[in-house]
Amino acid sequence: METVLLLALGLLAQSFGLSLGVPGLRRPSTLFPWRRGPTLGRVRRAWVIPPISVSENQKRLPYLLVQIKSDKQELGSVLYSIQGPGVDEEPRGMFSIDKFTGKVFLNDMLDREKTDRFRLRAFALDLGGSTLEEPTDLEIVVVDQNDNRPVFRQDVFTGQVLEGAIPGTYVTRAEATDADDPETDNAALRYSILEQGSPQLFSIDEHTGEIRTVQVGLDREVVAVYNLTLQVADMSGDGLTATASAIITLEDVNDNAPEFTRDEFFLETSEAVSGVDVGRLEVEDRDLPGSPNWAAKFTILEGDPDGHFAIRTDPKTNEGVLSVVKPLDYESCDQYDLTVVVQNEAPLHAAAPRAERGQARVSVQVQDVNEAPVFQENPLRTSLAEGAAPRTPVATFSARDPDTQQLQRLSYIKDYDPEDWLQVDGATGQVQTQRVLSPASPFLKDGWYRAIILVHDNASPPCTATGTLSIEILEVNDHAPELSPPSGSLCSEPDQGSGLLLGAMDEDLPPHGAPFHFQLSPRVPELARNWSLSQINMSHTRLRLRHQVQEGLHHLSLLLRDSGQPPQQREQLLNVTVCRCGRDGACLPGASALRVGAAGISLGALVIVLASVTLLLLLSLPVVVLTRFRQQSWDKGLLQGLQDDLRDNILNYDEQGGGEEDQDAYDISQLRHPTHLAALSAPLGRPPLRRDAPFGRARPPPPRALPTSAADIVDFINGGLEAADSDLSVPPYDTALIYDYEGDGSVAGTLSSILSSLGDEDQDYSCLQDWGPRFARLADLYGPH
Repeated sequence: METVLLLALGLLAQSFGLSLGVPGLRRPSTLFPWRRGPTLGRVRRAWVIPPISVSENQKRLPYLLVQIKSDKQELGSVLYSIQGPGVDEEPRGMFSIDKFTGKVFLNDMLDREKTDRFRLRAFALDLGGSTLEEPTDLEIVVVDQNDNRPVFRQDVFTGQVLEGAIPGTYVTRAEATDADDPETDNAALRYSILEQGSPQLFSIDEHTGEIRTVQVGLDREVVAVYNLTLQVADMSGDGLTATASAIITLEDVNDNAPEFTRDEFFLETSEAVSGVDVGRLEVEDRDLPGSPNWAAKFTILEGDPDGHFAIRTDPKTNEGVLSVVKPLDYESCDQYDLTVVVQNEAPLHAAAPRAERGQARVSVQVQDVNEAPVFQENPLRTSLAEGAAPRTPVATFSARDPDTQQLQRLSYIKDYDPEDWLQVDGATGQVQTQRVLSPASPFLKDGWYRAIILVHDNASPPCTATGTLSIEILEVNDHAPELSPPSGSLCSEPDQGSGLLLGAMDEDLPPHGAPFHFQLSPRVPELARNWSLSQINMSHTRLRLRHQVQEGLHHLSLLLRDSGQPPQQREQLLNVTVCRCGRDGACLPGASALRVGAAGISLGALVIVLASVTLLLLLSLPVVVLTRFRQQSWDKGLLQGLQDDLRDNILNYDEQGGGEEDQDAYDISQLRHPTHLAALSAPLGRPPLRRDAPFGRARPPPPRALPTSAADIVDFINGGLEAADSDLSVPPYDTALIYDYEGDGSVAGTLSSILSSLGDEDQDYSCLQDWGPRFARLADLYGPH
């Protein structure tokens, strides 16, 4: 079996081997001619078509590519077809086939840059639709033509290089592409520089497009930017071409030192001012403006040892601005000659030439102005003792005039003196007091008083200076300490109680107060035999008994001294009541009346109490007398049988207790048992002195024994009256007193209710006429009218 393939138009002749069907082969269904049914034998494939080449941009269309032929049937009895891209797939209609002759045609121009080859499938069928040959591949290769120019990747290429760069320094790289077949010369690119000016400073590698320097001489100050025209060509430089630009910028280096525009500058400024600009120093620099290679930095080398001047750089103009940072004094120096140098912030390039004007002389003339006076010490601090008398010198707050070359007069005045305490001498500035400053002044802060003094000269216009005068008011020890409290009580037994705690107060401020020193008066040396003082802390001491002393009120003289310089001392009387104490160290109830009265009761209150007791005794006397002389049996019943015992109505009023509701102040039941009371009241020592009795008077007689029977009561009362009349150390407590007000809240009536409660209609007082002149007044008051 042989298969022959004839090429159309005699251009191409190829041989194909066709396979014959094996006898007995069933014909496949015509419904699906491309499918083969089951066979009993094997079909040998011999229909092979080699690739077909065709140039892109073929303009003679339609163009016969190839003719395929099967020898299975006679010519005209075979149907040919093709499938694939360019036929029934995109791009459709590029290829077609004559179904009877098998000729394949190109119907449209090809573009290799879009599709460089096509793969088709060829089929051969009989007229009935049965497959004659196995489907085979038909490959069409598009041959490239130089139909695309090379293209630069960008229109403008940029690069930077330092000025003064050595030859061969890399600058930038130009890149181009070509859409033609890179395997052919159609895409073989070559680079070149069409134009760069003169001289030739740059070169480009024709294969890589790298641009480099080729010689020295790049100077940014001469040419800062270079524009190059680049070209690229395919066909190894002989084909199609394209152009682009390259902009090369020279980067600045500090190869030019800054220079002053002049060798010397003349400036003027006023004295006594600071923070002002004197003038500007102009410089020039050929390096890139705004860069560190251009920015100037100024330094004062000579002529300013005290640092009166400073120079800063104006960033916009690069000028040096000379200013005064410390006030100038015309009287000290009227002209300054400064030596100033200038350099860049960045270091100078090694190849740069040395500047010819990197140094200049600056002459500054100082102008004289009227300056304000200056206090020699401001603020001025001084001290003064409190209570300083008027016209006491405080300080001399003087100033000087810096204008020594001008004769001017200074005057002083007060500006702030809230207490109007000071006066200032207008000519000398001497300050003294004009009155006594009150320690309670609200303007005295933490012991300091503040005033403001002004001084001005007589120039035109005048200048004024302000000074602050601070005066410390020194504390003076002008108060002696005072005992607190001035009275107290102690147990009669030295080992009982904790003693009497005494303190002191001082109106002076530290350090003129505590610690305080307590001492028994040296004028009374016998005090040290019975009493002792023990210091507890800086402000308190404790008083104790050395041995047992008589109960009652004792007057101790204590000497108190503070710690001031010089110290102040005071001798003060201390009233101490010595009493019997219980186990807890507190005065027993029986001794409380004496303790309270001695410790703090006043003379007037004591007089009132004693007068009340005497009045009660006088009012009860008629009852006793009537009972004794008229009815002896009534007398007996009064003392023994009556329910209202007379002694229950006799109260001891020498104690100030809680009033009628206080039933614990005194045990009234003791009146009912005189014998037992007498035994308890046996004297333990010397009787206590009356607190209100004058010093130096004779002590009262010892207390008499209480009556042991009811019959002796009258004698006891009469004896008491005689003792009261004969005691010259006390006021006449048996005089008549009027008590018309007992105070608010008392449940008792007035004192007159004592007699009214008995009922006038039940009593007969006519016998009082027979008792003598002592009872004549009572007879007139209560007798029949």
